[in-house]
Amino acid sequence: MVKISDIANYANDYLAVEQFEDYCPNGLQVECQRSVHRLVSGVTACQALIEAAVEHKADALLVHHGYFWRGEHAAVVGMKAKRLATLLNNDIGLLTYHLPLDAHPVVGNNVQIAKRLKISLQGSFGDKHRVPLARYGTLATPCSAQDLALEIEHALLRPPLLIAGGPVKISSVGVCTGAAQSYIEDAVALGLDAFISGEISENTVHTAREEKIHYYAAGHHATERYGVQALGEHLAEHFKLDHQFIEIENPV
Repeated sequence: MVKISDIANYANDYLAVEQFEDYCPNGLQVECQRSVHRLVSGVTACQALIEAAVEHKADALLVHHGYFWRGEHAAVVGMKAKRLATLLNNDIGLLTYHLPLDAHPVVGNNVQIAKRLKISLQGSFGDKHRVPLARYGTLATPCSAQDLALEIEHALLRPPLLIAGGPVKISSVGVCTGAAQSYIEDAVALGLDAFISGEISENTVHTAREEKIHYYAAGHHATERYGVQALGEHLAEHFKLDHQFIEIENPV
């Protein structure tokens, strides 16, 4: 019999959650009373994912984006009430790992993207949250900015927005998924040819052009799809669980 608290305690240690200053609580966010046999994972604990977990008879749901964000209104009303009610009424536990899942050296979002793009990792950078989140390395074969855009589209199943500002051939690349566009300045300081993240801000365009670095906004959801899958597979293997990743389409 596997308790959700056992899974949470193991995952908390595996991801070293105590090292991070995060925007939300990591680990067990909603407890279930039953033992866990079937684990469903997804990017965000939206209503559609919860209902899919119910349909798949999940005992627990593992996500990258959960609840109780810093600055969020504390009242359990509206959308939040409906989501929590669906979890509680169906006795489905919720496990959430945010920044620790971005940074992990094996199952992390950034490592998983680098793996798919065949980037040979050399180090980490960007310690805004006490622990460096971003990764950098070199491509197996230097390529043009457009060729890398095509590789990203193939790997992430969505075309990235390219702000071309760097050299003719790209060799060194930094990666930090999600809303990490501000890490472009750290990538510049490292002398990287390109930086890949999920989102883009108005000022990111000017930074890329003026600092002579290529920037790829590859989608918040798309860049953070693979870490939670890898973690789910790891937990399933460790605890002998049935695991299924469920994709809820998100164009952002």
